[in-house]
Amino acid sequence: MPTVKKTLTFLFSSVTSLGAFIVLCSVLATQQWLRSTIAISDSSSNGSVIITYGLLRGKSIQELNHGLAESDKNFEVLGTLNNSSAKTLHSVVLVFLALGLFSSLLSAGFTFYNSVSNPYQTFLGPMGVYTWSGLSASFTFITMVLFVGNTQSNHLSEELAQRLYPLYPASTQQGTSHAYGYSFWLTLLVILLNAVTAVIVIFYQKARYRRKQERRKPMESAPRDGILF
Repeated sequence: MPTVKKTLTFLFSSVTSLGAFIVLCSVLATQQWLRSTIAISDSSSNGSVIITYGLLRGKSIQELNHGLAESDKNFEVLGTLNNSSAKTLHSVVLVFLALGLFSSLLSAGFTFYNSVSNPYQTFLGPMGVYTWSGLSASFTFITMVLFVGNTQSNHLSEELAQRLYPLYPASTQQGTSHAYGYSFWLTLLVILLNAVTAVIVIFYQKARYRRKQERRKPMESAPRDGILF
């Protein structure tokens, strides 16, 4: 059976791993990843289209200085996009976030298992915790980078606007500004929580190694005759 110190240490690290999983679930479910304001101007209307969306769903509104505005629209991101590079890359973003979710869940499971058992010499031990925490943080970081790249390079918001408002082709768009929301920035918290999980286990491993070394010192410094006796 593990010691009380080991149980408490790994229980705390399982809480941080589970926290990373919960945060990832929340950022997947919320729509505050990005708010894009697209200026539009043509012969009949002038103003802007404001699109706020997450990885799955979003909402679009029109704010026109003149002209007849359409009603607010709720939409599915993948369902709205055409078969384009923007849709493909957005699907890849979802895959990496799903991998991050899976890795965080495994990290939480491994840390909890270590709090009730002593699998030091197997992958189920601390090495497994390091692996899954590191993968979760890596997948989450890749998700952030790909989402930003898709927004900036593939003009994800502009394509959504064209699909939602066919009357406003690309020629009517006069510029776009982006503001990343709290759902996007919460992914940094996921990376931090995974790092904390690994650091807790590292400190425990170092303390455990020091205790072993201290137990060996009296034997190494003892006289040979005393050892033989």
